[in-house]
Amino acid sequence: MRNSYIVSIILGISFLAGMMACKSRPAKEMHAGHAQHQLYTCPMHPQIVKDQPGQCPICGMDLVLKDANKELVVDSSIAGLTQPVNERVIASIPAITAESGTRIYSSEVNGIITYDTRHQTSISSRVGGRVERLLIKYNYQPVRKGQLIMEIYSPDLAAAQRELLYVARNSPEMLPAAKQRLQLLGMQPAQIAQVLQSSNVLYRVPVYSNSDGYILEKSAQAQALTPAAITPAATSGDGMGGMQGGGTTQTAASSVAVASPVLLREGQYVNAGQSLFTIYQATGLVAEFAFPPQLAARIRKGQQLLFYPGNNRKAMQTGNIGLIEPVFRNGQNFTLARVYLQDNHFQVGALLTANIPLIYTNGWWLPKKAVWRLGNRSVVFKQEHSTYVPVEITPGAETKDMIQITTDISTWKVAANASYLVDSESFIEIKKNMQQ
Repeated sequence: MRNSYIVSIILGISFLAGMMACKSRPAKEMHAGHAQHQLYTCPMHPQIVKDQPGQCPICGMDLVLKDANKELVVDSSIAGLTQPVNERVIASIPAITAESGTRIYSSEVNGIITYDTRHQTSISSRVGGRVERLLIKYNYQPVRKGQLIMEIYSPDLAAAQRELLYVARNSPEMLPAAKQRLQLLGMQPAQIAQVLQSSNVLYRVPVYSNSDGYILEKSAQAQALTPAAITPAATSGDGMGGMQGGGTTQTAASSVAVASPVLLREGQYVNAGQSLFTIYQATGLVAEFAFPPQLAARIRKGQQLLFYPGNNRKAMQTGNIGLIEPVFRNGQNFTLARVYLQDNHFQVGALLTANIPLIYTNGWWLPKKAVWRLGNRSVVFKQEHSTYVPVEITPGAETKDMIQITTDISTWKVAANASYLVDSESFIEIKKNMQQ
């Protein structure tokens, strides 16, 4: 009886030990499995989660053990707020969308009245010699056809006259050839007849004007405002700054029709064939207008434009473009458009303002203040959720208040005023993946 009691106690203790072992075993296995999937996170940046200890790649703090009983929820909407301020700006300023459709704008350019180069004549020396007498004292001095300009002494011409007198006495059959030679050297038939009649050599050969107009020394022509010295402003890199915004600049017209002294002096030697003077006829004047390259691509010969002198809009008149000439001057490329004037009530050197209508059917339009300039690049701030991201765009034409955008921004919302999102110390960084 007693042995049966002892056996029962032993069996009960064994059963209880087995039950306790079964209960503790899953707990140990579960604890081991939990240890294998333990995660570590950064206290300051909960979006950083790793499976082993280390340091936060953002702030450098030691990673701590993540609480398994606490579910970590990271709000993805704040991810953009943690980016650098030069890549994304938080602001609550109004956002606008671009406008599209056909638009007609009047482009404003500047010009100047100058002489018509088709009606100019040149005076050159046919022989080499010394200027004995000079009757032209200042540039733009009015002259008439046949007026005496200067007298030149030429040893070659004197020798040809002596040869003429010798031929006239000894070989009359060669006289026509000797006369022709003197005419080719610049002597008039009346002067040749005078030499034959008097038998005296003319040491001073006169040079006469071959046209009516205003005479200009050839050496001073490069410095004068002829045919024109109007160039677009240096800030026209913004596209079409000449539209209603005064994008062209006129240089001072102080060198136009100025009675400056001529540099040619009596006693000075000239070479045969050297061009000395140019005579401009006042009967033909030209209005020349400077167009920047982007605007020049849209003008055509025969196109009509309106222009008026200075700011006198009451004196506005129409004209057709007669010539388009590409020009490179003062380090700038631009185009000169010439309008040939029918009347001559204008004064040479007068400044002009012209308006030419242009039609635009492509692109999108934004206010100028919505576009920010970064040198040769242009940027708008595109709205993404509650932040603005700088995105590079391609600008086109410009008007007084609007700018054309050739980049497709039809679905974008951009900041209405880009300058509010940029401070004096900001350096805008544009990511390539944002230029879409």
